[in-house]
Amino acid sequence: MEQRDFAVLVIGAGASGLGAAIRLGQAGVDDLAVLEKADTLGGTWRDNTYPGCACDVPSALYSYSFAPNPEWTRAFAGQAEIRAYLRDTAERFGVTGKIRYGVEVTRAQWNDRDGRWELETSQGPYTARVLVAGTGPWHEPKIPDLPGLGGFPGEVFHSARWNHGYDLAGKRVAVIGTGASAVQFVPEIVPRVGRLHLFQRTAQWVLPKPDHYVPGVERFLLRRFPAAQRALRSAEYGAMETLGFGFRHPWLLRQVQKIGLAHLRLTVRDPVLRRALTPDYTLGCKRLLMSNTYYRSLTRSHVGVHPTAVRAISGSRISGADGSSAEVDAIIFGTGFHILDMPVSARVFDAAGRSLDDHWKGSPQAYAGTTVAGFPNLYLLLGPSLGTGHSSAFMILEAQLRHTVAAVTRTLRADGTVLSVRPEAQAAFNAAVQAALPGTVYQSGGCSSYYTDVNGRNSFSWPFSTGRLRSQVGAFDEGDYEIGRVHAVSGD
Repeated sequence: MEQRDFAVLVIGAGASGLGAAIRLGQAGVDDLAVLEKADTLGGTWRDNTYPGCACDVPSALYSYSFAPNPEWTRAFAGQAEIRAYLRDTAERFGVTGKIRYGVEVTRAQWNDRDGRWELETSQGPYTARVLVAGTGPWHEPKIPDLPGLGGFPGEVFHSARWNHGYDLAGKRVAVIGTGASAVQFVPEIVPRVGRLHLFQRTAQWVLPKPDHYVPGVERFLLRRFPAAQRALRSAEYGAMETLGFGFRHPWLLRQVQKIGLAHLRLTVRDPVLRRALTPDYTLGCKRLLMSNTYYRSLTRSHVGVHPTAVRAISGSRISGADGSSAEVDAIIFGTGFHILDMPVSARVFDAAGRSLDDHWKGSPQAYAGTTVAGFPNLYLLLGPSLGTGHSSAFMILEAQLRHTVAAVTRTLRADGTVLSVRPEAQAAFNAAVQAALPGTVYQSGGCSSYYTDVNGRNSFSWPFSTGRLRSQVGAFDEGDYEIGRVHAVSGD
């Protein structure tokens, strides 16, 4: 009979969930399963297959520190290579056999009496002493509720659900949204489409991307001399940290902006178009974008930039808030994801039946971005208040995993142990984060971004150095937790 009760259940087989399974396994936690709703692993790197999809963090940093990859063929790896890296790493560390595909978690509720998480899934019930949510913030596409969208007769899809079966050749295409995905896919599709209309609500800062092919001889040296690979990773970390210093001292980023302005000026000669593409806020206030081809693609004669939000759609016609309009055959959304209103938060419930959403009321909070008061034995990976504008998600994840593994092994040491973060520890952590945010570019840069939640609170960003993140988030302090015991232990 298939096992349904585990010491630990991990939700999601993307970078977070796989990292959790690997690190917990290395700590001796074998009674573990990973529940993945899709039929393959990879998370966001499985879902995002749009043309030009690549990482915007240097490849040497965008990997687990315990599984360096000397085989990256580009300084900034593409989607297919990153997904292959995740698959190969999962196989190498023996966690692929622990993944259960086609299992979507629809509800998870803490049972106080038994000290267990009870899960409802698309494949029946599961239970576990510990639940690790590796569902990530770049998961559920965000599509704006535009008047008339339902009546549009043409093709409509989001960049994270790219329709490769739809032939864009010669088509009139509207791209709505100009974030990280659009900056990558727009240059790729411009040569194929008959006409492209880019609806840009807010101009973005786009810096040149120091990307290049990594020659075979360099890859051989990195493979042959691991110290060289460590040195490359350290150098790239140092470069990104220098940039990160600017996020906490915005006057420095205003100097870096000059690079972006020069990049724009050298590429876009038309003063009207250049003016439309010039941001009116400090670089770093929104997610930092890099591309060597985006601006150039917008200068093509069959590309029209509409520096406006979309007001409505009527039949095949899209109308902008500025009065401009365009007749199109297809709409592609580059509008990002449900970052701060993650779908998992509506599916995870405390013992009283209140969800994370009910607790958060639109403003996600956690202790060290990882544990939530009132939700014992639950760990959120890439949780609230840990986002940086410059560094690698793997760095954040690994800090959290050090914390999580220490807490989970402490929990599993004895039957019935329950760990719940103290509300005052969570409150103190979040108060310190919120007190530091006003001095950062995230708050003082003069823009609106996905870092800000529906209540106007920045629930995404980490306002300190990544060194502090690694030490503070990575530390498991028993004093910040209530350690209890369940007397009616299941199986007694």
